[in-house]
Amino acid sequence: MTLIKDLPQAKLRVAGWHSRGYLPHYDGRELPQFITLHLADSVPRSVIETWKRELDTENSTKDKMLLCARIEKHADQGYGEAFLQDHRVAEMLQRTLLNNDGKKYRLSAWVVMPNHVHLLATRFVICALAEIMQSFKSITSHKANRTLGRSGQFWMPDYFDRYIRNAKHFKRVVEYIENNPVKAGLWLRPSDWPYSSAWFRARSTK
Repeated sequence: MTLIKDLPQAKLRVAGWHSRGYLPHYDGRELPQFITLHLADSVPRSVIETWKRELDTENSTKDKMLLCARIEKHADQGYGEAFLQDHRVAEMLQRTLLNNDGKKYRLSAWVVMPNHVHLLATRFVICALAEIMQSFKSITSHKANRTLGRSGQFWMPDYFDRYIRNAKHFKRVVEYIENNPVKAGLWLRPSDWPYSSAWFRARSTK
């Protein structure tokens, strides 16, 4: 695992990152992205199609962000079968994310929720985000379906991504990601949720 806090400082500086205590900060050389994936049944398809008809997500960044916010709010209410609440599936997803950290991207924060996943990552130049997400979704959907003894669509076709603008935005997104289980009423403290960067950070060597 190559969480930012665990990397040698010299390597961090070369990559454009430097540690300032609790959270890493970004100085602008590369672009981290806030990415969200939802399970296929976390929001009814008919609801999403209605929202898309109301919004111009193809041409408006603002409308795309609004659609993402609506889906996020809906997903936080725990709709669908919430397959990721099965610890076997949640652990597999987290392990897959960490396995590619340092290979395809640098992973700064993540959380596996019952019906969606948030992550903050900076992809390497040689890897396209769409390819990374397609590979991740393909691998994890097959493994999850096998574990759960089911078949059919596992992930929602789309994923949502947003570039991080600056260090302040970076810090705010990390806090949002790691506080998601508390916001959803699943746990009292972010560091107690075992499928998250907050859990790992709280237990890492000082």
